[in-house]
Amino acid sequence: MERYVVITVVNLVIASFVALILTFVARVSVIISMLLLIANACGMIPLGLIIICYVKRNPESKGEDLMRFDLGMNRQAINIELTEANKHGNGGKKQIELPFFSFSSVCAATNNFSATNKLGEGGFGPVYKGVLAKGDEIAVKRLSGRSGQGLREMKNEASVIAKVQHKNLVRLLGCCMDKDEKILIYEYMPNKSLDFFLFDPTKRMLLDWVTRLRIIEGIAQGLLYLHQYSRMRIIHRDLKASNILLNKDMNPKISDFGMARIFGENELQANTSRIVGTYGYMSPEYAFEGIFSIKSDVFSFGVLLLEIVSGKKNTGFYRTDYLNLLGYAWDLWTSNRTLELIDDPVLEDEYSSKHMLLRYVNIALLCVQESADDRPTMNDVVSMLTNEAAALLPPKQPAFSYVRNTVTSTSSTSKVEDCSVNQVTISILEAR
Repeated sequence: MERYVVITVVNLVIASFVALILTFVARVSVIISMLLLIANACGMIPLGLIIICYVKRNPESKGEDLMRFDLGMNRQAINIELTEANKHGNGGKKQIELPFFSFSSVCAATNNFSATNKLGEGGFGPVYKGVLAKGDEIAVKRLSGRSGQGLREMKNEASVIAKVQHKNLVRLLGCCMDKDEKILIYEYMPNKSLDFFLFDPTKRMLLDWVTRLRIIEGIAQGLLYLHQYSRMRIIHRDLKASNILLNKDMNPKISDFGMARIFGENELQANTSRIVGTYGYMSPEYAFEGIFSIKSDVFSFGVLLLEIVSGKKNTGFYRTDYLNLLGYAWDLWTSNRTLELIDDPVLEDEYSSKHMLLRYVNIALLCVQESADDRPTMNDVVSMLTNEAAALLPPKQPAFSYVRNTVTSTSSTSKVEDCSVNQVTISILEAR
């Protein structure tokens, strides 16, 4: 009996000891689990903060990241240094990051930059169509040679277009830097540029009035965004028909930002001795004095608007009595023959009306006024285009619209020609 009691007591002691050990082990496991969770959480906090900061800094990064995965890009990004005006108007160095394409993938996409893939010439080099491995189409802009100006334009274009996003601005997808190769990658625009249709006697018949309206309003909205609603005020400085790209639905996208300038918060205009851009679209103050502002882009838009409604090119326009399209349009306007300016496909379109056509010519003439102060802002232009109730001022005689005259005297007859910007040669420090 005593032996049984002793064994029982020993068993109870052992059981208690085992229970104590098991309890200790359980508690240690809980503690270890808690420590692991805390450590994991602590590790995730910085990562979470990084993600939050990145998303906050890049509110539209989600779509860009999806595009990177869809296009099969490398995750590596490349830094490009740029000079940007700050809120005080002073220059400051900043870095931008662009998704990076390998040179081998670009070569494969463009069939080694074959002539059959070439779409045309951009601001600083040839542009090629490319097709990536997954079937995505891209436009590849390749820097020509070792041009110092081309490199500046490329870096300028990358710095500007990487900071803006709007449905009427072409989208930059990434870049490629490999030894001497410097390449920018854009979304592909299957319908090329506006001039491809507008100035071709056959293709322009495809531009009915509804399509031209959509193009006009899209360009205006894109410019308004650059001037007023983007994170910085941007002056394009080279707006023209060949820099308006058309997507598969014929919606316009402004492209070629190699000449663009970023203004500081309080900067209204700037002056340069290096005149860049395209004659026929330049405002007089820019062409002759090097002064540019948002009103310079407004002037270019006015020229483009006249070209779209007339189907005629300002720089290549020729009539015996007129120096350019602006002079011809002004003469028709003052003689109440404005409808003679309108392109046939537009006049024959059932959706066009005499009142609307006259209104658009009026808006165009207001945009190409001699004095920048007499031109509307793009905010005004968009309002006039979209609101038929908005009153329009009568235009004054536009810039570069002087008529060739024949002056006859009793002794002799001489021909006096006023000079147009299309005929003036201005020394440019560095050619495009």
